[in-house]
Amino acid sequence: MESSSSFVILSVFISLFLLTSPCKASAQEDFLQCLASHSNQSMPQVYVPKSPSFLSVLQSSIYNLRFTSPATPKPQFIITPNHESQIQALVVCSKKHGLKITTRSGGHDFEGLSYRANVPFVLIDLVNFRTIDVNIRDNSAWVQAGATLGEVYYRIAEKSPVHGFPAGACPTVGVGGHISGGGFGLMVRKFGMAADHVLDARIINAKGEILDRKTMGEDLFWAIRGGGVTSFGVLLAWKIKLVPVPPTVTVSIIAKTLQQDATELVHKWQSVASYGVPNELSIALHIGVVDTGSSNGTRIGSGRTVQATFTTLFLGPATQLLQVMEKKFPELELGMKQEDCKEMRWWNQNIHKTIKKFLEIRNPICCSRNHDENPQILRQNDENQVVRRDLTLTCMVVRSLTSIRA
Repeated sequence: MESSSSFVILSVFISLFLLTSPCKASAQEDFLQCLASHSNQSMPQVYVPKSPSFLSVLQSSIYNLRFTSPATPKPQFIITPNHESQIQALVVCSKKHGLKITTRSGGHDFEGLSYRANVPFVLIDLVNFRTIDVNIRDNSAWVQAGATLGEVYYRIAEKSPVHGFPAGACPTVGVGGHISGGGFGLMVRKFGMAADHVLDARIINAKGEILDRKTMGEDLFWAIRGGGVTSFGVLLAWKIKLVPVPPTVTVSIIAKTLQQDATELVHKWQSVASYGVPNELSIALHIGVVDTGSSNGTRIGSGRTVQATFTTLFLGPATQLLQVMEKKFPELELGMKQEDCKEMRWWNQNIHKTIKKFLEIRNPICCSRNHDENPQILRQNDENQVVRRDLTLTCMVVRSLTSIRA
């Protein structure tokens, strides 16, 4: 039954290819025949440039909109597998036909390397690999590579209010690429990078073999936690270690312009933020340009100035944060007050609303993008309505020592 189903799907694809040149159609047909013959399960969903949904699928999670232009190289195939064996078949056939493989888990990489290449390539979109299995008893979770940080945080919070994971602040970032690049977040001073909390992993190597930590060896396991998994294979899932978090954390965001001595404050921040800081406290800095007449996110002036925004996350209540700031950083002179502090759970949508308030002014393309046109971009389950409502409007990049523009 599965064989006949695969044959029908394959026949439809071939009929589309015959609209192109004979040589190209033959190469595409050979690739799909290879894919069908090596797939133990049914054929994965395949999109080609002639497919009606090709562009919408390709652009569904491209966050750097520069790469949505016609000049950006396009893949010869987009594959959205739903089983590991389909990815194994794809690796084997891509190698046989000389196609490079790019793997996309979230699409947030600034350079677009997960969905573009300068040589013929096939794109694996892991949108269907989003299972998250949280085990509070042993403080761990298995997370498939296509899940987003928002989904991971949501699933952890479902099980426990005092367990967390130290990763990034943007909820739509894909777990696969984020952790494989290290995984910087606002809890980095307390717990380190996300990659520091990986217990195991499942990847497919260039031979199409599925490896875990034991079978891949410690050298490769070390390399994929920060060195980029796609250099070595296709990531299927991470096993992560959960960390203890307090029931209440405090967030504060204070912005100062050049006219409010931002230059001096940045200089002082560089001097004090790197030493004598409690591990529970992180102070990130973002430098951007705003209108001199900006008020509550509304631009009303014609002049422009530089603004420094200090984003503070403290693992504890606001009263303790104010005591720490007064004792440790009086020279920073941020003028932090009780009303500047917002108490919440470690993972709370209000954190992202607060951060977005400042970042949307500096990065309007990212924060104002109409996600409704690309419903696949959020990748939330239907029951996650509370998380979905805010994540669809939110795109946050918390920048610390450096500012990266996409």
